[in-house]
Amino acid sequence: MHAVAAKQRPVGDLLREWRRHRRLSQLDLASGAEVSTRHLSFMESGRSQPSRDMIMRLCEYLDIPLRERNQLLVAAGFAPAYLERGIADPEFATVLGSIRLLLKGLEPYPALAIDRHWNLIESNQATQRLLMGLVPQWLKPPINVLRVSLHPDGLAPFIRNLPIWRAHLLDRLRHQIDATNDPGLVSLLHELQGYPGGDTAPHDIIRGDIAVPMELAMGDTVLSMLSTTTVFGTPMDVTLAELALEAFVPANENTAQVLRELAARPDA
Repeated sequence: MHAVAAKQRPVGDLLREWRRHRRLSQLDLASGAEVSTRHLSFMESGRSQPSRDMIMRLCEYLDIPLRERNQLLVAAGFAPAYLERGIADPEFATVLGSIRLLLKGLEPYPALAIDRHWNLIESNQATQRLLMGLVPQWLKPPINVLRVSLHPDGLAPFIRNLPIWRAHLLDRLRHQIDATNDPGLVSLLHELQGYPGGDTAPHDIIRGDIAVPMELAMGDTVLSMLSTTTVFGTPMDVTLAELALEAFVPANENTAQVLRELAARPDA
């Protein structure tokens, strides 16, 4: 939901939309949040205005992201509960410093930080080395990691197991949409689904691996890497809550050795 749109819509409409998005009946939500079904019905219809505490209680039960919790509060006439500092905000500098230290500590393995819409915030040198061969247009900010990964003019031609890796990324994006109800992510999913690459689902391919690696060709070498995702615990800032660290660790010793050798080059 866009912030402007949320402010223009009644809080009851937003609550009803989130309840339905979570596939809950009024009875389900009322029971879980310990509120009467009648009161919930009145709030959704606009016959009753929810208190600030009630909105926070419903948001907690519905597991609504911080950004959208603020939107619900504003729609009800209350001040936002969570700060939202931009990446360029001086007060966010400490967080960015910590992120850079984390990314540097993962060298020589690729690691990057992305925002809610998969736009690149920071990356380490190992990541930059893997992207060096791309067409320059893909390296101009803002860099969207999913577009770069799956576009036929981006990394896609170099991903040896593109069908299953593409399916893995799209599946992650669908789960994210389910969690956030973000129309920007829905639009991104539709765009990515239009890229070539097939409609393979992860469970359609039987492998002996315990996890699906990304197999990236670099010349005559194929790097096999497993992805991990890290988020910050108990964030009280909207921007921080939406940041994620993506790290790629070697799936085998040969990949680890190649990444170490790349980092040791004089021009690295």
